Amino acid sequence: MTSTVSTSREILPPGPFGSPNAGASASALASFGHPQTGFSDVDEIELISVSWNQDYGCFAAGTSCGFRIYNCEPFKETFRRDLKSGGFRIVEMLFRCNILALVGAGDNSQYPPTKVIIWDDHQSRCIGEFAFRSDVRSVKLSRERIVVVLEHKIYVYSFVDLKLLHQIETLANLRGLCCLSHNSSTSVLACPGLQRGQVRIEHFGLNMIKLINAHDSHIACFTLTLDGLLLATASTRGTLIRIFNTVDGTRLQEVRRGVDRAEIYSIALSPNVQWLAVASDKGTVHIFSLRVRVVGEDSSSSLSTPSQSTELLNHSSSFDTLISPSTGANPGSSLSFMRGVLPKYFSSEWSFAQFHVPEVTHFIAAFGSQNTVVIVSMDGSFYRCSFDPVHGGEMLQQEYVRFLKTVSRPR
Repeated sequence: MTSTVSTSREILPPGPFGSPNAGASASALASFGHPQTGFSDVDEIELISVSWNQDYGCFAAGTSCGFRIYNCEPFKETFRRDLKSGGFRIVEMLFRCNILALVGAGDNSQYPPTKVIIWDDHQSRCIGEFAFRSDVRSVKLSRERIVVVLEHKIYVYSFVDLKLLHQIETLANLRGLCCLSHNSSTSVLACPGLQRGQVRIEHFGLNMIKLINAHDSHIACFTLTLDGLLLATASTRGTLIRIFNTVDGTRLQEVRRGVDRAEIYSIALSPNVQWLAVASDKGTVHIFSLRVRVVGEDSSSSLSTPSQSTELLNHSSSFDTLISPSTGANPGSSLSFMRGVLPKYFSSEWSFAQFHVPEVTHFIAAFGSQNTVVIVSMDGSFYRCSFDPVHGGEMLQQEYVRFLKTVSRPR
């Protein structure tokens, strides 16, 4: 598998969305131009994809006629780009700046699904392209790297000059599973390994690879903490979620979503690593209380140099197990005291709080501010709900917005 990279002049520092020049006329290389009047909220369009930005404060919606960016708190549409050549299957944001990675849907006559476009919306022009021989499964961005995921290989490029840094072979990865850390003091990538149920951890800063045999079944979903030091995983069975130390591979905690097989849509960790949110095709978001953290007042500043990162590597006990006195614990079976005698099911930790999405459709969940969870559904719905951090139970719906009127087309 080979890739072709092209650039358009130099890559300039990113700026924020909503700048006065956004939407101005672009070069002939690639242009969305001003939002076109041929589309409106009244028209029913197909919602192809939804994805969070790196801090979960915004999300991007790829549609059959372009893409739209939404802010979560307060909820509002930030901007949109409409075009008549087709839609986008992948719209990847870089925090809240003007840089986007775009991959066209199959019916997009101008942007094929085998090409990644790095788009600068401030300059309204393409600043880089990556062309491949097979469909792009996902794209991940950080301030230092661009990661392109194909079915059997992952390409890692420098964001500064678009030079290829790494090539990683993986097991068949139709889901495009991949995660990047977003802390300036660590540089971690997680992806499927070459064996079933295995997650490969690339610690670029430490020049170290860690292979974690997370599950017996194939990996269905995973996520990293912002600093990349903790990994949460789920398999295609969808019953158990496991938390691992990415430095030494230690399993730190295991929680149970349910007994029946389920497809896990998303896993999210709260910024303070106190909560875990799991969304599945059962139409439920489960919240779990975590008992793991990195010791220290500010773990993000404790790894500011490679030598300090190496020190962490040599002290895996830096990860403690705890239950915060200010929050509740996950419920367990009344027979959990017979751990080791009865089957493992009876010693499981179950979800602390739950929210049921009215219409069962594909959706993703993440944490908002002040014990809230935000949910974006592929039927064009946005939910904000809150949970009691002490007593748990059913979450309360605080906000509902139908941000897009959609129609499903036969595939």
